[in-house]
Amino acid sequence: MILVEDVHKRYQTDHGPGKWVLQGVSFTIPPKVNVGLVGRNGAGKSTLLRLIGGVDTPTRGRIERNCRVSWPMGYGGGTHGTLTGRQNAKFVCRIHGHEDDLADRIAYVQDFAQLGDAFDEPVRTYSSGMKSRLQFALSLAFDFDVYISDEVTAAGDAAFKKKAADAFKKLTDRAGLIMVSHGESTLRQFCSAGIWLHEGRAYWFDDIGDALKNYKESISA
Repeated sequence: MILVEDVHKRYQTDHGPGKWVLQGVSFTIPPKVNVGLVGRNGAGKSTLLRLIGGVDTPTRGRIERNCRVSWPMGYGGGTHGTLTGRQNAKFVCRIHGHEDDLADRIAYVQDFAQLGDAFDEPVRTYSSGMKSRLQFALSLAFDFDVYISDEVTAAGDAAFKKKAADAFKKLTDRAGLIMVSHGESTLRQFCSAGIWLHEGRAYWFDDIGDALKNYKESISA
């Protein structure tokens, strides 16, 4: 279960505190429920994912994770640009205490990310899509109760997109998923519930279709 309680978030700018991205956001995500986040560009979807994943902190409020939550798939902030893809994979594996099966997990990351020779090149030389694929593969290499995805299914060619979709299908059989995607069909395919972010607030819907309906009505009004 993930509890988000009265979460506010804004960022500092050169001119002082910026506008509130999230204001008083509260909801509870039950175990093994797949949730899609919908809202306009700038509504705070990626911000909320980073907060839930623990790579950012709320300005006010709290987030309680009674489960193992992945970092956001596709989020490039967790890799070191001067290290190669392989070195980054070793670093993450060791942080998670997988020294004993290090070789197997690195082999999995290398195979899934499909980076070819670039796996042994510095990550700073990667395109955004390559970084996203490396992050995705790193996330899948570990067992989490909840996986977080920010537009990962858009990364790569058609073959990789299919590979990512197949991986998501397997995930939903054993874990929860929190997803941002601009593709309605993707959200309907993988998510049962939805959260609509609008004007800094979050609205929970047990049916992803209802969340999409409210979102579409808001942009057509």
